[in-house]
Order: sequence, then structure tokens, then C-alpha cells
Amino acid sequence: MNAAVLRTEIRLFRREPGALFWILLFPTLLLVILGSIPSFRDPEADLGGLRTIDVYVPVVVLLGLIVGGLQAMPQTLTGYRERGILRRMATTPVRPSALLTAQMTVFGGAALTSALLALAVGRLAFDVRLPEQPAGYLLALVLAVLVSLALGAVVCALSRTTKIAGAVGSAVFFPAMFCAGLWAPVQTMPDVLARIVGYTPFGAAAEALNGAAAGDWIGWTHLGVLVAWTVLLTAGAARWFRWE
Repeated sequence: MNAAVLRTEIRLFRREPGALFWILLFPTLLLVILGSIPSFRDPEADLGGLRTIDVYVPVVVLLGLIVGGLQAMPQTLTGYRERGILRRMATTPVRPSALLTAQMTVFGGAALTSALLALAVGRLAFDVRLPEQPAGYLLALVLAVLVSLALGAVVCALSRTTKIAGAVGSAVFFPAMFCAGLWAPVQTMPDVLARIVGYTPFGAAAEALNGAAAGDWIGWTHLGVLVAWTVLLTAGAARWFRWE
């Protein structure tokens, strides 16, 4: 039964051109635009010899999962609740929890696909080195997906309507992208600001991805921050979420 719900949610997701574009294609498109700027392909002394395009790859990787977790999933689930779909499902053998699991699987899978696409295009189009610590990079990426989905579940739990979910998701989206380094990569931030950002979910994720890309294992601080935020947000979502 759960597999049937998952297949249905995958089909519905494939019919949403907006979600497909913003989660799967937009991050890579942004990377191509940035990589097309000649100065972004020149090594920078302030970045330790890296190019600007190199340090933006982790940012673009995080972009897809933040869009999926904070923008797409909350509005979808809130729409189901608003239209009474979850209430009706509760009276059938299919439990609402199966729908929640399917939603998280669909958007989590889309986020990982978006990340792999960005890494592949960065390598092929702009000669961005693949992560030198692939196991650490994968672990950081999975934790970032989990924390994004947990934060999206909190947004859904606190939102009565899709309009509210969209507004709350947008309000959280821009600070999340700032912490991920969209406006200024974490490496270029002042030390105090970088330390503060490192204790946010996506700041820690960005630094963990940067470290793994350079060949280092995930720092225990970044790992602890990601795990702690995932646990706290999941607990909050479980406490506040209502099916009706």
C-alpha cells in the first residue's frame, strides 16, 4: 500500500512543471550563469587559490534541497490538509503517515538528483573538481536533505493554509540561502559572521560540503549541528503537525 502511495506521489510530482524546474533545473541553470562570468573562472587569492565558481557549487547543491524542503513540500502537504484529503485518508487502510513518508521520499530524491546534476555539470562544463572526500560529502548532503525536510515539516505544521505555508516558507527561504552562501560564500564572510552562520542548519551544511570537497572529513561541530537541528525540528514537527 505504501508503495502505491509513493508511485502516485511520483506521478503527481512529474506533472508539476514548476517544481521540476525550481528543484531539478534551476540550481544547475544558476551554476551555468555564474560559470559564464569570466572572472568567476579565475583563481582568487582570497579563496585560497580556488575560483568563485568552485565555491559556489556547494551553494547550488543546497539550493535545490532548500527549494524542495521549504517551498514545494509544505505547500503540497498543506494543500492536502486544506482540501480534506488527509482527513479522508485517515478513514481508509492508507494511513496519512504513508503520504508524509512518500512526500519526503519524493522531495528528498529530487533534491539529491538536483545535487548530482549540479556536480556533473560543474565538472563537465567548468572543470570543477569532484569532492575529494566523497563519503563525507554524501553524508553531509544526506544530513542537509534531512534537515531541510524537517524544517519544511515544521513550516507545514505551523501553516493552516497554502498561502500561509508559502509566506512562511519564503520568510525562512531567504535567510536559509544567505546562510548557505548564496549572496556571499561562507569563505568570504567575516570570521564572527561565519562562526554564527556555522551554527545554522545550512551554514553548517555549506561548511561541511566545502570541507569534504577539499578532501577533509566532516568536522564534528558541523556534524553535531546538522544532527541536532534535524532532531529538534523533527520533534517539533511531530508535536505540532495536525492531519486536519
